[in-house]
Amino acid sequence: MDALEPVHLDKGVPGEQCPIAKTLDMIGTKWTFLIIRDLLIEGTLRFNELQKSMNGISPKTLSLRLKELEEHSVVVRTIYPEVPPRVEYSLTEKGRQLERIFIELKRFGLTL
Repeated sequence: MDALEPVHLDKGVPGEQCPIAKTLDMIGTKWTFLIIRDLLIEGTLRFNELQKSMNGISPKTLSLRLKELEEHSVVVRTIYPEVPPRVEYSLTEKGRQLERIFIELKRFGLTL
């Protein structure tokens, strides 16, 4: 589907998972959403920077969420051949497409 192709809100095709439900399955957890938010704002972050920016997330949970985002091609993990190794996370083009959704959610949140 072309990103500029008009999309109408409907319940989808019976027997197929709704595209909205698929998106929420991917970004619906609190931590996943905040990881994407921080990468949209900062661009590229290291693991420790992400962990510090999300008070209360465990290293195990952060690692799991980042792996899930990598599997969905939303986040790319870059390893630099240094000692000690440096690993950075950034959004892919697919991940950056979520920015419009985040902006609209913020706009709505400002009205609450």
